[in-house]
Amino acid sequence: MPAKTTLDDRAVPVEAVTPLIRGVGVLWRLTEAGGTLSASGLERATGLARSTVDRIASTLARMGYVRLDGRDVILTPRVMELGNAYLAALGLPALLTSHADALADELDESVSLAVADRDGIRFIHQATRRRAMSLSFRIGDLLPAERTAPGPLFATEWTAAEWQTWRERRATDPEDRGFPAVPPQPHPSPDEDFERRAARARKDGWALDDQLIEPGLVAVSVPVRDPRAGGRIACVANVVSHTSRHTAADLRDTLLSRLRATVAKMEHELREALQPQSQSQSQRGAAPAGLTGLAAWTGASKQELGREFVESLARGLTVLTAFGEGRTELTLTDVARATGLARATARRALITYEHLGLVRQSGNRAFALTPRVLSLGFPPLSRTSLPRIATPHLTELATRVHESTSLAVLTPSGDEIQYTARAATGRVMSVDVTVGTRLPAYATSLGRVLLADLPPADRHVGPLSPLTPHTTTDPATLTTTLDDVRKQGYALVDEELEAGLRSVAVPVRDRTGRVVAALNVAMHAARRSVEECVREVLPELMETAGRVEADLRVAGRFARVGVE
Repeated sequence: MPAKTTLDDRAVPVEAVTPLIRGVGVLWRLTEAGGTLSASGLERATGLARSTVDRIASTLARMGYVRLDGRDVILTPRVMELGNAYLAALGLPALLTSHADALADELDESVSLAVADRDGIRFIHQATRRRAMSLSFRIGDLLPAERTAPGPLFATEWTAAEWQTWRERRATDPEDRGFPAVPPQPHPSPDEDFERRAARARKDGWALDDQLIEPGLVAVSVPVRDPRAGGRIACVANVVSHTSRHTAADLRDTLLSRLRATVAKMEHELREALQPQSQSQSQRGAAPAGLTGLAAWTGASKQELGREFVESLARGLTVLTAFGEGRTELTLTDVARATGLARATARRALITYEHLGLVRQSGNRAFALTPRVLSLGFPPLSRTSLPRIATPHLTELATRVHESTSLAVLTPSGDEIQYTARAATGRVMSVDVTVGTRLPAYATSLGRVLLADLPPADRHVGPLSPLTPHTTTDPATLTTTLDDVRKQGYALVDEELEAGLRSVAVPVRDRTGRVVAALNVAMHAARRSVEECVREVLPELMETAGRVEADLRVAGRFARVGVE
């Protein structure tokens, strides 16, 4: 083990990267605060000097992991790529979530998948029910093992040292303040109770949570075992309800058998899909998308921002994204090759992460990410929505073009659009449409972009009423127009919805390429001609849509992103 020294009153390896430790600390504090803190709040929460906080925030903003809004530092969807690296390397969400989702539909209850993180658990997937009484934690939330249904199952595999660590944590944190996802409260049960629950779980093969997290919440869990690891627990499948629907005993008696049947399907999936695969050295060390040109990027960033850019922090964070699908375990050589970093730089970053609990040595001189990587911004963003993702980009676009910008989706009927996000301009005369407003799809640029992505048979436009003398009312003409919009990638509507109103719109696509929303700029016709809209506004609009899509791809890789 490397020699130890003392830094910020904590023992850390001599070779650890101090700026990287501090940068991770800032991400942790932002995560615990729900995604937003002022710079002064970060200063208090981390104990760092204000100048250090400002430099870290500037570096994270340069990487796209935070957004600086006045005095506030705000996590952005881009930071989810760190958690995505862990989830992709783990492989379980991609293989098992369809089974969890199907079970949630069958039972009409929330279903989750959890993994162990030391003496706690973290959720890696949530299939929730849309009810007023919601019963789900966020992906990445850390919960104390003893207050959950999965916890006793994971505890069946704890060593004596791990049990001792758990007892010490219980003694030093009597109100579970180290778990921000649960309300602080005195331990609801003595240590012996959890030990008995773990023993019972070992015997029964399942476990219950009878209102241990909070009053009214009940859950039943069954382990999903990994055939590659001698039947050790890979994750735990968990059905959650509340006492107005099920008691804990009723949950066990009525739903356990169906949960077990689903777990059997999950384990079959693991046997089929997780067979050991040979992996050449070149494959293991191949650079994932986005890592090429790191040295040039950090050099340019350092030149532009000067002291405000912490190069060692940026390079260190990039090490985490070297892991991913097909890159579950990497040697030091693999990491250096994938990132383009010098071996000494990659080694110091890995030593730092091992100290922070974000990386573990997995044998054969290889490293693997731990579930704790999910604590770097993932939980508060795992329930984000497309309007939240798009709003900062809309605001920037409105500032650049000095016109109002909007995001909209098709309503379920398919003949109207509904505005879901807006950014207004400061002009005396501007387009004034509020979020929630519905307009006929056929007469708007937003609607035409959305309709154009649908097969002709699915385009339900309703009666084509003449809203102005310029409104397209002939179905054949509208069909031709929509076909043109699909080919050219944008729609321009000139005074068809309202006299004097001109707008241009482009699609917003999800990870599959499906159009899920549309983004537009609207203005008075006197301010820009049709040609000027295409020449000046359209490129800005398409660039903004690209930024929204990039954030959506990252945020939607393992979490569901609502479009409204």
